[in-house]
Amino acid sequence: MQILMRKLLQRISCRQVNGRRVYSTKKFVDSGQPTPASHPQLMKEGEITPGISAEEYISRRKRLLEILPENSVAILAAAPEKMMTDVVPYPYRQDANYLYITGCQQPGGVAVLSHECGLCMFMPETSAHDVIWKGQIAGVDAAAETFKADKAYPMSKIQEILPDMIGRSSKLFHNQETAVQTYTNLEAFQKADFYGAVRNLSRLTHELRWVKSPAELKLMRESASIGCQALLQTMLHSKSHPYEGLLAAKFEYECKMRGAQRMAFNPVVGGGPNAAVIHYSRNDQKIDDGDLVLMDVGCELHGYVSDMTRTWPPSGSFSSLEEALYDLILQTNKECLKLCKPGASLLQIHHYSVGMLRKGLKEIGIVNSDGTDPYNELNPTSIGHYLGMDVHDSSVVTYERPLEPGVVITIEPGIYIPRSFSGPERFQGIGIRIEDEVLITETGYEVLTGSLPKEIKHIESLLNNFSSETGRENHINAKAATS
Repeated sequence: MQILMRKLLQRISCRQVNGRRVYSTKKFVDSGQPTPASHPQLMKEGEITPGISAEEYISRRKRLLEILPENSVAILAAAPEKMMTDVVPYPYRQDANYLYITGCQQPGGVAVLSHECGLCMFMPETSAHDVIWKGQIAGVDAAAETFKADKAYPMSKIQEILPDMIGRSSKLFHNQETAVQTYTNLEAFQKADFYGAVRNLSRLTHELRWVKSPAELKLMRESASIGCQALLQTMLHSKSHPYEGLLAAKFEYECKMRGAQRMAFNPVVGGGPNAAVIHYSRNDQKIDDGDLVLMDVGCELHGYVSDMTRTWPPSGSFSSLEEALYDLILQTNKECLKLCKPGASLLQIHHYSVGMLRKGLKEIGIVNSDGTDPYNELNPTSIGHYLGMDVHDSSVVTYERPLEPGVVITIEPGIYIPRSFSGPERFQGIGIRIEDEVLITETGYEVLTGSLPKEIKHIESLLNNFSSETGRENHINAKAATS
């Protein structure tokens, strides 16, 4: 019966694919990335990237010009391609500042913004050989028609045009993180740098990106929803597949099946003592029966990321010791959420969390009242960070800044007790973190990851009442994959 079903599904799949080939008669100009014409199932008319309209991109450029000092020029280069080997590139991800202003998801471009010319884009030039091997890329025509640039030139013109633009300006801002020699080697740029006229553009773009627009928040909600659904499926999967690598793969699969383009970062899947390593990334161990697993994960949807953490016992039940420590982290998470509102700051929330965790650790018996304070050894992290196009978004904005409606943050209390900890042995090798995404609203907050269970009774009920119809077959496959 199973063989028959597989063949039937294969036939349906082939018919669907063949049907698309036979009946697809639409023609469009390939701009090297999705457009409403090439991907009508993904984008609406008037959008430059999925979910973000041309009007919003133009508004971003105007807002940047408003805070750009008079007679200044801003230069943004696309993120460079990074190579795994001499001919194999790593998957490409665009620099957030460049994407935020231009909407271009491709490498090789340089954008210039000024009061005099608006947005001017210098675009890479392609060859027939490049098209055969890599496909079409956005050129001068796409800069004007797709990205709505005011002016567009081939990259070969940059040495002819950009020096004059720099020379007429009194201050020069550029995206230091993606600076390329294409413009930094220009005599005009080096002269401006010599006289101290060059500034980091991130100081301005991070301000713009800090408060999210309604369109951005819609994408962030969708990204969080995808991550929550994927992590829930992964939690259910963990009982029959207690392997760090398999859980990482499961989360990525579930995210991409729901439309995410990539992971927001390499999944952290720490089983047992590995959970005490804050940014553990090896993901190569079996999770022993009775141990906890900590998963810090997130996905990216059309340029906007999610970030969430849950800790649970794949076996289906917390020990009394784990339960006491977990409850401290959970109550700290809940109390910190109550502090999330306009006017509060991440630093204030952090200080509150430190006080609450210190008190709880003494009550549980992890920390003695003998005058020594190992808290920073057990938790050297902040209570959270800003979130958006990057995982640690708008990093130039300090944590002392009063929060505003439209800002998205994380709340992620945790305790990481290494095996080398000099305290009670029974607590050694335990790591617990509970992380939620939080949107600051006019009246308080909205938890974007609220659908993920974090109460002990909910987690245990979820794991113990789940039965996989194909659990035995999957377990055999898992053993084969990890042997």
